[in-house]
Amino acid sequence: MADDPVLLITGASSGIGEATALQAAERGYRIVLGARRKGELERIARGIGGPDRALARRCDVTNWADVEGLVEATMAHFGRIDAVFANAGFGATRGFLEESPEHWKAMIDTNVLGVALTIRATLPIMLDAERGHYVITGSVAGRRVLPGSLYSATKWAVGAISEALRQELRQMRDNDSIRVTLLAPGMVDTPFFDNRPGDRALAADDVARAVIYALDQPANVDVNEILVRPSGQSA
Repeated sequence: MADDPVLLITGASSGIGEATALQAAERGYRIVLGARRKGELERIARGIGGPDRALARRCDVTNWADVEGLVEATMAHFGRIDAVFANAGFGATRGFLEESPEHWKAMIDTNVLGVALTIRATLPIMLDAERGHYVITGSVAGRRVLPGSLYSATKWAVGAISEALRQELRQMRDNDSIRVTLLAPGMVDTPFFDNRPGDRALAADDVARAVIYALDQPANVDVNEILVRPSGQSA
């Protein structure tokens, strides 16, 4: 049990993060759940198996002290981090006359800075261990510009962060044992949407299976990007 790998997930309190936690736990991972809604995290942790199998800790990924605290708690509790799913994020109504500047700032801080802070807090551990895997949640919106979408711009930035990390590991640090996967889902039926899209969209479990696919690959295989859309999505 002490040798079971540890997966740290941000944005873990619902949707893709929760579904990935449950699927990874079934495959033998011990799970670290980070998000702002601690009550939901504790509920998920109990379902996974309690303290031996899951750690729940409130974490706002825009707050460096929170992110550091999540990583420190993980190392104190489990003593290792084998994979990180940087998944925290939220959206905004399209249109540059929509939403408030405060909403925009919170979204940019969460979607972009939150990924960078998660990497910064965990990368020294992975470099010391000379192994690991980052899975980072992008979006189809990060592959094509959407009219009036600042959210789309944040996901373009996430794609750049993912590739920049991969290149840093390979070129600046001469490391080929830490893998990096950008996960780009299309429409997903999760609480991300105020008006849930239902059967027209992927389920959170569908996207979680893509995460597990990347994690399950042999050590010499680095799945750099996974684009997954519902079969009825045209763009």
